[in-house]
Amino acid sequence: MLVVDDEPTIAASVAARLRAEGFIVDVAHDGPGALDRVAADPPDLIVLDVMLPGLDGLEVCRRIHAERPIPIIMLTARDEETDKLVGLAVGADDYLTKPFSIRELAARVHALFRRIDRIADAAAAPAARIVLGDLEIDPAQRRVRRGGTPAHLTPTEFDLLTELAAHPRQVLAREALLARVWGWSVATSGTRTVDSHVKALRRKLGADLIRTVHGVGYALEAGGEPA
Repeated sequence: MLVVDDEPTIAASVAARLRAEGFIVDVAHDGPGALDRVAADPPDLIVLDVMLPGLDGLEVCRRIHAERPIPIIMLTARDEETDKLVGLAVGADDYLTKPFSIRELAARVHALFRRIDRIADAAAAPAARIVLGDLEIDPAQRRVRRGGTPAHLTPTEFDLLTELAAHPRQVLAREALLARVWGWSVATSGTRTVDSHVKALRRKLGADLIRTVHGVGYALEAGGEPA
């Protein structure tokens, strides 16, 4: 794993906890250094701060994903929805707002690795193609089209959409989505993570696709019956 943060205390604390969890961890403190380490020895997962010298975390994430799909958890100092949506748009799989719990970060790392394993299992035995009105989801190739137009989704966005599409028009609670898509326990905080990913899906696929049920969760409202 690679931890990238320009605050040495935070980087050291995160690296120490992840090493205690059994991971091999490298550390970088700026954007160019992070890219150099990824090029030399691509990690299995990156914990990436947004505010970095040299190149910010968003640009680092964008450049990494232009070369290879490495799972990324972003750390942001601001709890603003726009910042999180931009991070998700450039390929981040998850995010935490500073100050954050090291224990929760470790839990999210484990959950992300479990999700990666599920994706690998699904690729070995892919589910049937899903068609709901003008929405088409191909689990084997992990591709999505709406109205014939391809949509470029992050791995997390794809998994969230597939979960919603597996239960069309059924309202799924945020906590249930966290458990099924992210692999988090109900006790883990982070329902706003679901909200941010839903906003990203609406931006890419249309605002009418997913209905919000206030205080509960979301339902996929694509027209037509499953094919």
